[in-house]
Amino acid sequence: MPAPLLTAHDAVGHIHLIIGSNPLASSRCTKSLESGAVPILLAPLGVHLHYSLQKKIDDGVVKRISRQFVDADLRELGRSAVDNVVDAVFVTLGGKNPLSSYISTLCRRLRIPVNVADASNLCTFTLLSTHSDGPLQIGITTAGKGCKLASRIRREIGASLPANFGSAIERLGIMRRRIWEEDHRQYDSADPAMDGSDDDAPAQKSNFNELVTDTDFDAAKTRRMRWLSQICEYWPLQRLASITDSDIDTILESYTASKPNIISSLAPLALGGEPFSPKRHWKPAIILAGSGPGSPELLTLATHRAIQTADVILADKLVPAPVLDLIPRRTPVHIARKFPGNAEAAQLELLEMGLEALQKGLTVLRLKQGDPYVYGRGGEEYVFFRDAGYTPILLPGITSALSAPLFAAIPATHRSVADQILICTGTGRKGAAPAPPPYISSQTVVFLMSLHRLSSLVDSLTGTLPLESKSDAAPKPNPSPWPASTPCAVIERASCPDQRVVRSTLKHIVAAIEEEGSRPPGLLVVGWSCEVLKGTGGASWVVEDGFRGFSELFPEGEKVKGVLAGMA
Repeated sequence: MPAPLLTAHDAVGHIHLIIGSNPLASSRCTKSLESGAVPILLAPLGVHLHYSLQKKIDDGVVKRISRQFVDADLRELGRSAVDNVVDAVFVTLGGKNPLSSYISTLCRRLRIPVNVADASNLCTFTLLSTHSDGPLQIGITTAGKGCKLASRIRREIGASLPANFGSAIERLGIMRRRIWEEDHRQYDSADPAMDGSDDDAPAQKSNFNELVTDTDFDAAKTRRMRWLSQICEYWPLQRLASITDSDIDTILESYTASKPNIISSLAPLALGGEPFSPKRHWKPAIILAGSGPGSPELLTLATHRAIQTADVILADKLVPAPVLDLIPRRTPVHIARKFPGNAEAAQLELLEMGLEALQKGLTVLRLKQGDPYVYGRGGEEYVFFRDAGYTPILLPGITSALSAPLFAAIPATHRSVADQILICTGTGRKGAAPAPPPYISSQTVVFLMSLHRLSSLVDSLTGTLPLESKSDAAPKPNPSPWPASTPCAVIERASCPDQRVVRSTLKHIVAAIEEEGSRPPGLLVVGWSCEVLKGTGGASWVVEDGFRGFSELFPEGEKVKGVLAGMA
């Protein structure tokens, strides 16, 4: 059975015809009023009205027509703007009442949306169990099959969100509008650069992390809007919920559309918003630690202890929220703002903040995604702090280059198929494209930091470069090109509950990501090992959503905080 199309409907000023006199009719009137619609109740004289329904009528917020339903009601009680046709009909009489079936048939013929209580076969739409917090609305439906389960799911989802999250969304909306207006004035553009994102977007666009250079004028027009999109994508919800009006002013002043002034930006804040005090007063220390591919279950015990005991934490933007949730509420956290166009400035900011904290005698944890020394600039940071007189402590992490293929059922090596593993970057210094590796049939190649330029990377691998590609950032020709039929996979958010795997071939993978969108962070795996355990079944590509690989390892309901605390 196809899934229903879920929409958020603007019902302000619409006429909703509600038929019945029971408590459900009162509930339907309440929902109608909350949406800004005008409810009209059809209930014959002499029927008992629920007290809450009678109060709405007495208060004048619900109009009652005291008679039975007639066919003309559908065409005469509506707004003049739509030729007096009502906008929606709610029947609360139940599915067994003959009038319910009759009204449903009439509404379908006239294309009027109709909802009949306890009769999904008579409905053209159903109401969701909703969690509302200002502009935030979350709707849950079980398509009529979950009894009261939708209500429970809605409550649990609502309880898991930070308090007053709707207010934070409102502030982010204000920021988005201000960026749009200010950049529109600066660039005097007839087509101002909005981010174009709708709530129904299943993922980020395929160019979400595309390189932005200072000389790219068109990109400069969208720079701050792209930064805001990345803040919404990467900041923990708890941090987003604590954003204030002064934070917005600081961000707008810091992230100017022409050139980011990173150093004067937001100071690190505790995720819980509580005052900070150092945990100790002994010799300062800088720790470079890897947080693994994403799931907190994959942290090392040493890194977990460092998270619990550090005075200040400087985290990569890709460290996922479940790992950041392990940070004590009083510990100040600064999340790197390595957004397209300001990676070097953001890196310098982190180093200077770390050095300043060390000079105050604090223990600083530089928390990185994956492993610090696998394309994490860990060596550079080691040299920086060592030269400043502070030799870092190194804590390894599980690199996604090896763990992501495992979670996607891709054995990086497999007898008679793959006897070599090559880990590459898709983006060199200043955005330059590295030389593509030659084709070796027995090799599995993992490309990190490559999805933002997937199309040119695939062109360089297969030797199908456009002739006009002559810039320094353009990919280099491949003297030993890869067959377009080579299996490959894009693995995103490996080990996280929203992990996604897109299996395809080099011929179709670009079209697949353009169609399915991006869900960063991700990587590309290329080689014949990609089809050893799973393939595409002849399709151009297949998409696998979700990861529950630890569900059997950890008992239901057991939290990683408790697991780690018990092992420490």
